[in-house]
Amino acid sequence: MDMGLNGARVIVTAGANGIGRVIVEAFRREGARVATCDIDEAGLAGLPEDVFRARVDVSDAAALASFMDEAVGALGGLDCLVNNAGIAGPTAKIEDLDVGAIEQCLSICLMSQFVTIGRAVAHLRQSVNPSIVNISSLAGRLGFKLRSPYAAAKWGVIGLTKSMAVELGPDRIRVNAVLPGIVAGDRQRRVLEARAQSRGMGFADIEREAFSYTAIKEYVTPEQIADQVVFLASDRAKTISGQALSVCGDTNMLG
Repeated sequence: MDMGLNGARVIVTAGANGIGRVIVEAFRREGARVATCDIDEAGLAGLPEDVFRARVDVSDAAALASFMDEAVGALGGLDCLVNNAGIAGPTAKIEDLDVGAIEQCLSICLMSQFVTIGRAVAHLRQSVNPSIVNISSLAGRLGFKLRSPYAAAKWGVIGLTKSMAVELGPDRIRVNAVLPGIVAGDRQRRVLEARAQSRGMGFADIEREAFSYTAIKEYVTPEQIADQVVFLASDRAKTISGQALSVCGDTNMLG
């Protein structure tokens, strides 16, 4: 389906691998011009030549702000910002959490979005179809034992999204969040492995438990996440803002 994004100028953070890369590819198929950053130099090198890219650690606010400025310059403006960067964070009981690991998780998953949005808004105001899509998580609306730093960051993303939707609404800038559930891929496998190890269980048992809380008992694919993001960036979503949209197979609890 043609989403009317041909020529749209899009920035996607952490676009070298996983969900981010699939989002980059989805926008390119729609004819959009895309810029991305990541810490994975090999992944960045494998992107198509027409994608503007830079190696950036999004926890470095100055470097991230500089990338935003360079990316907007390379694209000639900005129509959509997709805040995808994130890490799983530590898996541990609250009393065993390392403060540095907590800070890193909050910095990458939440604080980076403040930086990118702050650098983007002046350019988005000049767009005829401006939007921001923040990738949160199902952990942004459900409690998540042993993963409290990640859950706190992702709940924070929802709060940021809601606040920006109100603040930027008069500028016609739509702001939404997408909440993936159990997404197929290496990152989810590592999360389940860490949970299995922390609880002294086998991987198959942990995986079975995770799906016991979902109505549709299958992994969400990165492509399904990308489809939602592209739709929210399109003119078809011009009155959708301030929403936290789950793509999770109706998951009602996180183990």
